[in-house]
Amino acid sequence: MKKSNLAVTAVITGLVALGGTMLTAAPAVAADKEKCYGVAKAGKNDCATKTSSCAGTAKEDNQKDAFVVVPKGLCDKLSGGSNESA
Repeated sequence: MKKSNLAVTAVITGLVALGGTMLTAAPAVAADKEKCYGVAKAGKNDCATKTSSCAGTAKEDNQKDAFVVVPKGLCDKLSGGSNESA
C-alpha cells in the first residue's frame, strides 16, 4: 500500500474507534440528566412536543408539554418544573 493509503486507513480506523467510545459514554451522561417539563422558554425546548415535531418550537414560555434536559434533581427545584408532561 502507498503511504497516503495507509494514512487514510489509520485516520478512518481512529475515527471509528473514537465513535465507539463516544457511544458507550453517552448512557452514563444521560443517566445524570432528566427531562423537565413546563420550564422551557418559547422556542428553547429540547425536543418535540404534543403540538409540534421539532426542538425549538415551543410556542410560549412554560408550555406544559415542552421540556428541557437538566441535571438530575434540578427540575424539582425549578418553579413550575415537572418530570411528567401535562
